[in-house]
Amino acid sequence: MNTKLKKEIRALKPRKSNLRSDLIAGLTFAVVNVPQSMAHALLATVNPVFGIYTLMVALPVGAVFASSVYMNVSTTGALSVAAGAGLAGIPTEQKVQALVTLVFIAGLIQLLAGIFKLGFVIRFISNSVMTGFLNGVAVLIILGQLGDLTGYQSTFSNSVARTLDLLLRLGRIDFHTTIIGLLTLAIIVFLFRSAWGKYAFIVAIVGSTVLLAILSLPGFFAGEGWQAVKTVGDIASIPRSLPGLGLPDPGLIGRLILPAFSVAVIGLIQGAGVSESFPNPDGKFPEVSRDFLGQGAANIATSFVGGIPAGGSISGTNLIKGAGSRSRWANIFAGFLVIIVVLFIAPLIEFVPMPALAALLIVAGFQGLRIEAAKTVWQTSKVSITVMLITFIFTLFIPLHYAVLIGIALSIVLHVIGQSNKIFVTEWVLFPGGLPEERPAPQYIPSNQLTLLQVYGSLFFAAAKNFEDLLPNVDKAERSVVAIGLRGKTELSSTFINVLERYALSLKEQNSKLMLVGIDQAVYDQLQRTGVLNTIGEDNIFFATRQLGEAINRAAAAAYAWLGQNPAGQAIGNPIVE
Repeated sequence: MNTKLKKEIRALKPRKSNLRSDLIAGLTFAVVNVPQSMAHALLATVNPVFGIYTLMVALPVGAVFASSVYMNVSTTGALSVAAGAGLAGIPTEQKVQALVTLVFIAGLIQLLAGIFKLGFVIRFISNSVMTGFLNGVAVLIILGQLGDLTGYQSTFSNSVARTLDLLLRLGRIDFHTTIIGLLTLAIIVFLFRSAWGKYAFIVAIVGSTVLLAILSLPGFFAGEGWQAVKTVGDIASIPRSLPGLGLPDPGLIGRLILPAFSVAVIGLIQGAGVSESFPNPDGKFPEVSRDFLGQGAANIATSFVGGIPAGGSISGTNLIKGAGSRSRWANIFAGFLVIIVVLFIAPLIEFVPMPALAALLIVAGFQGLRIEAAKTVWQTSKVSITVMLITFIFTLFIPLHYAVLIGIALSIVLHVIGQSNKIFVTEWVLFPGGLPEERPAPQYIPSNQLTLLQVYGSLFFAAAKNFEDLLPNVDKAERSVVAIGLRGKTELSSTFINVLERYALSLKEQNSKLMLVGIDQAVYDQLQRTGVLNTIGEDNIFFATRQLGEAINRAAAAAYAWLGQNPAGQAIGNPIVE
């Protein structure tokens, strides 16, 4: 057993000094998030108890395998909306099997991303894309609950269309349902502003459930109207036992692979946000790829009990850490405590009013809005604003898995465009025995002189045209030397190599020459294979060395010798930076 594994096993052993704090933190999370997980399951269009099953399994498994000590792997609104979109159109009798398959595939994708250490990939998804997407999901969560909150269920499939339909038919909302929903909202908002903020959800759910039960008593004022308010029991039956085991259906993989990929990506992005926001107790930030693995293991395990997708939850991590978590055991305890909740209060869950759960999700949706992030993007650039708005609109109006793919594509295109256009050319003027002075590149190459040019930025093929336009004109040059510094460039595109070849030929026509300075062996091999080395000349290639400035000094000496000049030790002496 290697040393690293032994250290990790020792770290899993609970410390007596942490037990009380971790147990209280786990209990706090379990109590607060059982109703929220049920609401998330409704977003996924499945039985509310499936959200509880997720907490039972994902919390402890994620805690054991993730690199982050505090990461709370649980249900989230974005994952649930994505799962619901992926399950759309699945027949009711196949929905549970489809959910198992969807969560299993998503978990497998995340597990492989962790095994192959693909944490760096998240950096290619731009902040503007993620801000637009997450704000879009938050709006979808809010709008999607208006039907349960008011009792008017529109026939439209799109959340925006259903909301517009509701606004046009306000007279058809159910008074009693709306009262319960608005009252629950009021309780949550009020408690959030008090010392009971952590318990706002559970207190509001319990309070609205008890109130509806009292108002629905026979003979009570308007009792029949209150009895018509839908409860969880009207939507789904809550099992009185622990979940059974289920297996993925291979026949559904083809239909669910794309939605599962979207769920996996959303989970990884949210998890990366947790990894980068919560350092471990030793002060070091968790390994993102290892957190990928932890989320994948949690979802694979969750799939076997029919749970909905889980991922690194920023709000959940904030809650459990704020409640006193000191180690991984807070999340492990939370999972076990949820099991106790299921065994002892499952029958009572059926009495929870649907408008109360809708109110809870509306609040969660508002909490998920990234207003400050949107303001930052808005103040950045027109391109960032456009990308954010496009992603936001796509998220509202097209299936979520397609919106995720479009967001990823936009991020890649933005990255390529941004990197390909970032190229600059400056002139380095040499001084005897000292460091060079950087100046703007000249418009024309002077005759009988050495001109040293330094290239900054990407040598991607799209930047080759920009580079060629930035090179000084050689038409007025006569017997000149142009040296281009390429230190740190390990690969050139074929387009860039063609530009170098054309520039070398243009200089030859003026009885001048091109030198390449600070060349890497890989670049030399490219020049040799393409035949451009013959055009430039072997003697005009100067390899990079460990000593900064050595290649420039050698190139300068060779250039002055060819020009027949003796610059009194210019650039020969103290090394200068290449």
